[in-house]
Amino acid sequence: MNDSAAAPLDRNWSLVAAGAVLGCVAAGAVFALAVLLGPMGAATGWSRAGLSAAMTLAFLSMGVAGFGWGLLSDRIGPRAVAFAGALLLGLACVLASRAGSLLQFQLAYGVLLGAAAAAFFAPVIAATAAAFERRRNLAISLVSAGVGVAPMTLSPLVAWLISRYDWRTTLLIVGVLAWALTLPAVWFVRAAPNAQRPAPRVAAGDADGGAPATMARALRSRPFIVLGAAYFACCAAHSGPIFHTVSYAIGCGLPVTAAVTIYSMEGAAGLGGRLLFGTLADRYGAKRILVGGLLLQAVAAVSYLAVNQLDGFYAVALVFGMAYGGTMPLYASLARDAFDPRILGGVLGAATLLSSLGMALGPVVGGWLYDRYGSYTWLYVGSMLVGLAAAAIALAFPRAPRACGDGGLRPALQS
Repeated sequence: MNDSAAAPLDRNWSLVAAGAVLGCVAAGAVFALAVLLGPMGAATGWSRAGLSAAMTLAFLSMGVAGFGWGLLSDRIGPRAVAFAGALLLGLACVLASRAGSLLQFQLAYGVLLGAAAAAFFAPVIAATAAAFERRRNLAISLVSAGVGVAPMTLSPLVAWLISRYDWRTTLLIVGVLAWALTLPAVWFVRAAPNAQRPAPRVAAGDADGGAPATMARALRSRPFIVLGAAYFACCAAHSGPIFHTVSYAIGCGLPVTAAVTIYSMEGAAGLGGRLLFGTLADRYGAKRILVGGLLLQAVAAVSYLAVNQLDGFYAVALVFGMAYGGTMPLYASLARDAFDPRILGGVLGAATLLSSLGMALGPVVGGWLYDRYGSYTWLYVGSMLVGLAAAAIALAFPRAPRACGDGGLRPALQS
């Protein structure tokens, strides 16, 4: 690839900033329910399980809708998809604030809000991956960092609002704020001029050795099977500990208020991990850093069994959060090496669907193991084993070549 052809790449930082804003607002809106759960139950009489089911529906909706949004973005572009998501995000919050029954709330907050939030992930990440080369991993990580910022920005805002207004007014304000922040950001969601060129060939990636150019071929290819399986196993490995560690810490004798801060530590570490792993991946290769991160995640997960004091929990949460937060954006970078950018939205949408299933699996299996054995030991041991399996699967990702200055191809160093 010559320098003139590469010039427009690695300059679309406005897309990165917009993607971070969109991800932050979407994640903040979805996780607002965690703050509103108690006040809503007290005000409406709706059951805690019924309200929590809205969150489950949101994650399932995000997974299914993410695939559809990804396919659509390949056809009409990421900006149009993000604009539709911005409209639906605010609308979902407004409709949820007017819900007259639990079912209406579940449909508005769970199904519609989850579908709206999904419009900001696979399409924007795919556009970012296609628009960057040398700093691709850092760019993707910065977009992903928006999700990590949400617990430190919108969640405290929702807590402040609910202390002054009822839950309906709070959700209405969140909806209006979502429109005010996301609609202007959508303007900056555009691809680089030459971001639609075909991806470099990936060894053993497709029948003819080239990047699969259609969704049907892509979903049957070795790169996608490896990528999707590793993504699923990675999320299944960390979702159980994320969900159950607060309960485990309380069982170790920690006060509830102290135990909740462990989750906050994981989130803050995840934000730093995204930036650190993205920088390292640009220097040493995404595949190498992903495998190392997955191994670190597996060891950190089982290390929770070795601690029972707050400082020990903080130390493990710091490593665990950094590992799972840092690895998540790297899947998009590997996908960009293997697939044509013209179908990258659909590929990432399909991979996100698999990761959502992994995220949904961890909490329920962890709860079943606790009910069956009366402790969380097998949850953390199982998370370690699944995490090690994810690392082994990621090792099988095909070797990716890199473009040389004369237009040829040479083996990538990250393999």
